[in-house]
Amino acid sequence: MSLNIITLIKEQAHYFKDDVIADRRHLHANPELSFEEFNTSAYVQKRLKKIGIGFKIIANTGVLAEIKGQKGDGPLIALRADMDALPIKEENEVNYKSGNDGVMHACGHDAHTSVLLGVASILNAIKDEFSGTVRFIFQPAEEKLPGGALQVIAGGALDNPSPTYVIGQHVFPQIESGKIAIPRGTCMASMDEIVVTVKGRGGHAAMPHITVDPVQIASQLVVSLQQLVSRMANPQMPTVLSFGKFIGDGAINVIPDSVYMEGTFRTFNDEWRLEAHEKMKKLAKSLVEGMGGTCEFNIHCGYPALNNHAELCEAMNMIAKEFLGEENIVTIENLMAAEDFAYYSRQRPSVFYFLGVGNAENNITAPLHSPRFNIDENALETGTGLMAYFAFQLLRREQH
Repeated sequence: MSLNIITLIKEQAHYFKDDVIADRRHLHANPELSFEEFNTSAYVQKRLKKIGIGFKIIANTGVLAEIKGQKGDGPLIALRADMDALPIKEENEVNYKSGNDGVMHACGHDAHTSVLLGVASILNAIKDEFSGTVRFIFQPAEEKLPGGALQVIAGGALDNPSPTYVIGQHVFPQIESGKIAIPRGTCMASMDEIVVTVKGRGGHAAMPHITVDPVQIASQLVVSLQQLVSRMANPQMPTVLSFGKFIGDGAINVIPDSVYMEGTFRTFNDEWRLEAHEKMKKLAKSLVEGMGGTCEFNIHCGYPALNNHAELCEAMNMIAKEFLGEENIVTIENLMAAEDFAYYSRQRPSVFYFLGVGNAENNITAPLHSPRFNIDENALETGTGLMAYFAFQLLRREQH
C-alpha cells in the first residue's frame, strides 16, 4: 500500500507544483508584518475556498481549516505554517520582488504557507484514501513577541479534539534542495529580549571627571555580562548573549546623559535560563551603581526552547526515508535561532523539521533574514509531497 500511496502523493505534488509556486510568488510579492497579515489571510481564505475546504478565522489574521478522511473516524494530525514577513528591504531582482518597500519574506514564510496550501490540495484530492482528520493552522506573527502561536492556541487551535501530533517545517538554505533534516530532542533555543538604559551625568568630553560617563559604564557592562555568561554557563549548555544595539547619542566632544542597549539571550535549558536572568540583573545593578550611575535592566521573556518529540522523530525519519530515500535525509547541528512553534511542542507531541531550499549552482545560498534570501522553488514540490505523506502515514500509524 505504501508504495502506491507514495506514487499517488508524488503525482499529486507534481500536479499542484505550479499552483504552489504561484502562491509562493504572490505571497512573496505582497509581504505583511507580524499581526498585520490581513491580505495574506484573505488570500489563504480565497485559496481554501477554491480548493473546497471550509475554514474559520483565528487570532484575527490566522486561518484554521480541516479535511476529514472519507474512510471513517480516526485521530487528528495538525500541520502548521507561519505567514508573516520581516522588516527588511529586499535586494533580489526577481519579477516577484516585494512590492511592500521595507518588508520582505526573508525567512521563507511565503514558502511555508504555499506548501501548506499545496498539502491541503493533495489531501483533499485523496481524502477517500485515509481515515481521521488533518487540521491546517495558518499562523500569524511568528517573528514578533509574544508570537502568534500563543494566540492561536488560546483561540482553540489545539482543542475539540486535541491533535495527536503537531507538525511544522521551516525552509533552510544551508541544506541542499530536495533534502531534509529532522533534528531530535531540544533543537532550537529559547529567546529573551534584553533592554537596558544606563543613566549617568553628561557633560564636556574634555572634562570627564565632572561627569558620570554612561558610555564607559555601558561598555564595561557589556563586557562583564559576556564574562558572566561564559564563566557561569555549563560549557556543555549552548548559551548566547549578544547586544546588537548600543546608542549613546552624544557627540565628538559631548558625553551623553544615558546609553540605550538592546540584546538577546538564548539557551536550551529552562532552569539555567531563569538563573541567568537573575545573575545578569544583579550584576547590572551592582556594576552600574558602583560606577556612579543607575540602570534600568529589563528582560522580556520570549519563546521557550523547542523540543522535538523523540518517538515521533523516529517515526518521521522512517517515513521520510520511504518517501525521499535515505540519501536525502541529512543531519544538522542544533540552532540558536528561536521559533514560537516551541509553544506547540509544550502542548502536544510535536516535530519541527527543516526543508532544504539551497542551490549553490544557481547561487541560492543567502541565509535566512538576509535581504538576498531566496529559495530553489523545486523544493516546494518536495516539501508539499513530504508533508502530505507525513500526515497520511501518521494517521495510518495511529490506527494500528
